[in-house]
Amino acid sequence: MTGIKTSFLSFTMMSALALLAGSAQAAVGKSSGEARTKFNDTYIGQMQEMTASYEDTLVHIGREYGVGFVEMRAANPTLDPWIPGAGAHIVIPTMNILPDAPHEGVVINLAEMRLYYYKSPYDAPLTFPIGIGRDGLRTPMGATTIVRKKDGPTWTPTPRMRSEDPTLPVSVPPGPENPMGSHALYLGFPTIAIHGTNKPYGIGRRVSSGCIRMFPEDITQMFDMAPVGTKVTVVDQPIKSAWIGDSLYLEVHPTQEQATLMEREGAIPDYQLSEKDLAYIMRVAGPSVKTLDWQKIRKVVKERKGYPIKIADKTEEIKKAER
Repeated sequence: MTGIKTSFLSFTMMSALALLAGSAQAAVGKSSGEARTKFNDTYIGQMQEMTASYEDTLVHIGREYGVGFVEMRAANPTLDPWIPGAGAHIVIPTMNILPDAPHEGVVINLAEMRLYYYKSPYDAPLTFPIGIGRDGLRTPMGATTIVRKKDGPTWTPTPRMRSEDPTLPVSVPPGPENPMGSHALYLGFPTIAIHGTNKPYGIGRRVSSGCIRMFPEDITQMFDMAPVGTKVTVVDQPIKSAWIGDSLYLEVHPTQEQATLMEREGAIPDYQLSEKDLAYIMRVAGPSVKTLDWQKIRKVVKERKGYPIKIADKTEEIKKAER
């Protein structure tokens, strides 16, 4: 009996202590919640790498890691995207400098073919690869909103589409044959939507008639998260630069015009640093502009590998001045 009573008392005391600890943690959590600061980092994610097996392709690896085709091709220009080969070293560009755009709602950067969703001002944005408009049918830029949502959209080819291909049906109902996939977020831009696809290999490529395509597993997330009225900002920024800690990084993507060549050949012709590029990098560098490695910067701009590469460090004098 004594042993049972002691155990019961111990259990009671432990329960009481646990409750007190839980209350204290809740109070701390509440206090922490009230003191939360807005997300203000300049980047998200970390670079990854892997060793390919015989059956791997850059398309399948990219989808597994949430990276589009041109992104994978740019980061691994010397590899055959369809047969990289057993033992090949694969760079997975899952680190992104954030576009120079409002940290609000949906931000789409056409140059990197990537969507960022700022679900909360206190958290890092979620990011997804996308497919965008091809030559002659570019995805429009500017600010708009999500004006309506549809679970199971009907695809209605435009008159232009039907004139180019008279075999197209008047419309395609929801289902596996629907090019819009399972869900659609219609934008204020005429005839433009963020939607799924029944051809996932088009993600990370310029293949649409202007709409923004997402992997089937990604559009379902966006559909559930983003309400009607969400702000959407579309930009075209091939070059992004930012300070990460005490180091300055540069991330350069193929332009929309260069993306097709990068997709096909894995490389692009020599690209010279423009005056606009130069001014942008110097502005971001600020007082550390004298420490910039211009030879390395020209190499990064030429290669356009699509992931952040360090180009400068703050001097001890600058670090001290900032303290």
